[in-house]
Amino acid sequence: MHNNFMKRCNYCGRTEEEVKILIYYYKGKENYVCVRCLPIMIHGE
Repeated sequence: MHNNFMKRCNYCGRTEEEVKILIYYYKGKENYVCVRCLPIMIHGE
């Protein structure tokens, strides 16, 4: 399911060229979050 396009954080839009990107799955869909946005995703704003 991994595609050859540049991975981009779903929250801030930074790419894997700028920051480390983590892959997660939600409702059967592959999504991406960077390490800076991960705490926001987990705890909310």
